[in-house]
Amino acid sequence: MSQLKKLKAATSLSDLAHLLGFKPGMLSFILYKCPKATLYRKFDIPKSRGGSREIWAPEKDLKLVQHRLSDLLQNCIEEIKLAHGHETDGRLGIAHGFKRGHSILTNARPHVARRYVFNVDLQDFFGSINFGRVRGLFLKDQNFSLNEKVATVLAQIACHENKLPQGSPCSPVIANLIGHPLDIMLVRLANATDCTYTRYADDLTFSSNKPVFSSRVATRSESDADVWLPGQGLKRLVTKAGFSLNEKKTRMQYRDSCQQVTGVVVNRKVNVPAAYRYTVRAMVDHALKTGSFNFVYQKAGPTGAMTTETAKGANRQLLGMLSYIDWVDCFNKKLCEKSGREFKGAPGRVELFRRFLYFDAFYDLSQPVVVCEGPTDNVYLRHAIKSLSAAYPALATSSSKPQLMVRLFKYGERRTSEITQLTGGVGGLCHLMKNYHADLTTRIKAPAPKHPVIVLIDNDSGADDIYGAIAGITKKPRPRGMAPFIHVTGNLYVVPTPLGPNGAKSAIEDFFDSVTRATKLGTKTFSREKKINESTEYGKAAFAREVVEKNAKSIDFTGFAPILDRITAAIKDHATRHPPSSSSP
Repeated sequence: MSQLKKLKAATSLSDLAHLLGFKPGMLSFILYKCPKATLYRKFDIPKSRGGSREIWAPEKDLKLVQHRLSDLLQNCIEEIKLAHGHETDGRLGIAHGFKRGHSILTNARPHVARRYVFNVDLQDFFGSINFGRVRGLFLKDQNFSLNEKVATVLAQIACHENKLPQGSPCSPVIANLIGHPLDIMLVRLANATDCTYTRYADDLTFSSNKPVFSSRVATRSESDADVWLPGQGLKRLVTKAGFSLNEKKTRMQYRDSCQQVTGVVVNRKVNVPAAYRYTVRAMVDHALKTGSFNFVYQKAGPTGAMTTETAKGANRQLLGMLSYIDWVDCFNKKLCEKSGREFKGAPGRVELFRRFLYFDAFYDLSQPVVVCEGPTDNVYLRHAIKSLSAAYPALATSSSKPQLMVRLFKYGERRTSEITQLTGGVGGLCHLMKNYHADLTTRIKAPAPKHPVIVLIDNDSGADDIYGAIAGITKKPRPRGMAPFIHVTGNLYVVPTPLGPNGAKSAIEDFFDSVTRATKLGTKTFSREKKINESTEYGKAAFAREVVEKNAKSIDFTGFAPILDRITAAIKDHATRHPPSSSSP
């Protein structure tokens, strides 16, 4: 049975609780027993165009209920679209805020290359949706038509102080459902006036290529020709739908000026404002030259006026800004690929992003970083260090709950891996060394890193490519894997696993005791080969997850001591080359 059918079949709080994955008593306690004053925490955040936004953040148990309700309703919406045949029409829809597959970019795209772009906000969008409207939606909307008790409980989950709180995970999806009749009316108005209409939460946008913009949608102020106000047709429909317009927040943008929709430039294509890109580039440049940068931002004062503030920037802020620029570029690239056009991107933006990713991960360090060939090696090493922490004070604190004093590098999500070329394995590590040398050693003028980056590799045939990359960077003979560590360049080191008896090749799994390596999962035995017989063998991922992770406390990690000795030696060598007095403050 579909989730929509289950929701329609529900007749009590108990039925709804089970549908949301909660015990009825738990849901009843949250809604009726918890003191109302403890269910939400109120705070204000500044709006981008002045003023502040009132946020009501739910406590964790209620927030989880609201998250699950949001997921349930979004699933129901998809079922409703499917039932009406909307999944194959090729359109993303009218409302773009807080919807799966939608974003500020899909909201902006329909308004690209228009003569006029008109923006206006709904007044107190969430606050104008009260308990009765939410309950009425679930009772009277023909797509839901829920049981009266269930509709009441849903409204009680969603509302606070008789309205939808901004800050609740389920407020956006419910607001979109209640705002849908308004969207339908405004689409009809747009069609009748040769306009295009979209909505992102409370932000309404109309655009047109006609020589004269329709007065039914917007009209010039009689007192100021540069000011545009909502037209009578627009105001009438918004009022009819139970909302009101904030006439202080209207903006008409012309083709010969910078046109923006939900913060995105739409003159020729969806794009990040040039001033934003230049600011980001300047901050990256300053960070690479000096080791720090200033974060410049707009802040609303007591009167609502915006002022420019400056504070010392954090790397995560700049990474977020670079990710945003890259996200917009990827959006445009996908559009070009869909239409069979060549994407004319800006390679410099990707290079800038990669350079700062490397700076953040491998240069601006608060502790040594160990880069393994993949996530399974991270699991091995983490537990080995904790198990042997008493003997390795440079790697972990010695206590009942040891804390690592080194950071094990985590491979990023797909796009970050594409940009950095850090994909794991030997190939990824070769890219790391080459890009490190190109982007950090030769370009960064910031004070020397306080801590080393240690690349831990299996000392087997796969290491040959890594040794070749080292030789290319150092202009020295290719390493043979016999040294405990290799200083490559800057703060970059390579630590190979110790060779076995008679110089035999080795891999990190060799340093587990034989009992651990012989552990069976059911009838399957462990194999570290890339290709395994799945009927009789299990691989490295299962070994790390099911054997090492689950049995770490009982595993003998003594065999890892030679590896930890080498990592410690590399850390000491870096401290000798870069004593604290010569490091950045």
